[in-house]
Amino acid sequence: MQKYVCSLCGYVYDPELGDPDSGVLPGTAWENVPEDWACPLCGAGKADFEAE
Repeated sequence: MQKYVCSLCGYVYDPELGDPDSGVLPGTAWENVPEDWACPLCGAGKADFEAE
């Protein structure tokens, strides 16, 4: 699965890991991450992420 990188802080969203602390379970593809999800490091929105 494709990873996505925050253009503001460099955080990498890895679909295999998800973001359980924010309610995104492991195995969740980027397309299925909620639109209101925010980067756990800097708070950036999905629009600030780019495919790795």
